[in-house]
Amino acid sequence: MKHFAKNSPSIQYGMSLVELMVAMVISLFLSAGILTMFSMSSSNVTTTSQFNQLQENGRIALTIMERDISQLGFMGDLTGTDFVVGVNTTVDSALAAADDCIGAGLNNATLPNNQPAHFRRLWGYESGLSTDSLSCLTGVKERTDVIQIKRFIGPSVAAGINTGYYVSTTASQAIFFNDGTPSSNLLNARIWEYQQHVYYIDEANGIPMLNRKTLSVTGMKNDEQLVEGIENIRFLYGFDNDGDSTPERYIPAESVTSLMWDNESFQRLVAIKIYVLVRSTEQDKSYTNETLYKLGDKTIAAPKDNYRRKIMSTTVVLENPVLIRS
Repeated sequence: MKHFAKNSPSIQYGMSLVELMVAMVISLFLSAGILTMFSMSSSNVTTTSQFNQLQENGRIALTIMERDISQLGFMGDLTGTDFVVGVNTTVDSALAAADDCIGAGLNNATLPNNQPAHFRRLWGYESGLSTDSLSCLTGVKERTDVIQIKRFIGPSVAAGINTGYYVSTTASQAIFFNDGTPSSNLLNARIWEYQQHVYYIDEANGIPMLNRKTLSVTGMKNDEQLVEGIENIRFLYGFDNDGDSTPERYIPAESVTSLMWDNESFQRLVAIKIYVLVRSTEQDKSYTNETLYKLGDKTIAAPKDNYRRKIMSTTVVLENPVLIRS
């Protein structure tokens, strides 16, 4: 049997209270550092993701409108010529007012009519500012621009298609129809799809959206949701005053006179500037937007919310001749 001396040193297991407290403090500092790094990394990921989304949505919106607007004035073999119902133009299939898209001016419906005025192929206004508007639109976001364009879509097609409105044209005559076959067979005619597009901003379920209303076989009843996050849009119209095909000034819709819309003045529309204000679709509670935004001539106050935004713009040069009436 073994005996231990009374004076032998005691054996200690574990850490003392002081050592434990020191270890806990060190662990807290390390944990705080890791959490800070994680939070910063997460915030950076959110910021980068939202800016990428803003860039992509803005790019898509501008590309869609630029491609469409650049072809403004293309009317097949009648490009550069006016439509005069009863003289060089026949409308086989008229639209009821409820199915039409009628704007300001004497001849600014979806199809040409017999009023003694130039058929408007372009028209625009600012919703909530202008006293005029298009009859086919509802729910347009206040203080955003609206633009309508009318043109043929190439290439030419064969007869018998019944999915929308088409026009049979020669260099001097046009027949608008929507039942697959024009009422007359024009000699050496070609058939084109006729389209009216209206671009506008809608805000459903709290998310702003670039929409487009298009002409179908039953009229202006087809609404397309194109790009989400487009919160505001501004069009500035570039007019050439000296005949060199270069705009001397860009002006908003409210400054464009009726004569200028109808191309009856010496000023010729040759370009359009498009500005879009793109908004993130989700909020970032760690961010407050204190930025003042300028869309061309228009200033938008700092929203003071939690959405990031970005302005993007482009200039569209119109490729087709614009008719000037004396």
